[in-house]
Amino acid sequence: MRRLLIATALLLVAPLAAAQAYKWTDASGTVHYSDAPPPQGTKYNKVTTSGSVEPLAAAEPSNSNNTEPKSDSQPQAKPQPMADTPENRAKLCANLKSNMEMLKSSGPVVMQEGDQQKVMNTDQRKQQQAAAEAQYQQYCSGG
Repeated sequence: MRRLLIATALLLVAPLAAAQAYKWTDASGTVHYSDAPPPQGTKYNKVTTSGSVEPLAAAEPSNSNNTEPKSDSQPQAKPQPMADTPENRAKLCANLKSNMEMLKSSGPVVMQEGDQQKVMNTDQRKQQQAAAEAQYQQYCSGG
């Protein structure tokens, strides 16, 4: 009798383990997770049980009379890692060299922090310069 109850409980719980989950970000930047898809016209991702996220469907144009313009502050897809090819490595090295020259110059260096641009202070500049030089040594030296 006990085995029958355990087997029945496992059969009832099994669909929950394979449940569909959706992830999306609303207009105010709040991330939502749900077992039901978001409202129509919302970009969302299907969340797999392995913890990775894969795109499921793109947002469809809304037919409502919403006069609010679409905001460019919606989260963009994260860039994928680049393949380690000679062309890509040459581009990386050129960018690192350019960054190091800019950081060594006497002119102001502006960095992007979220929606704002800020001028780097001396400590930030030294830190970025050291990071760029370390990356250049790692990826661009003849080693």
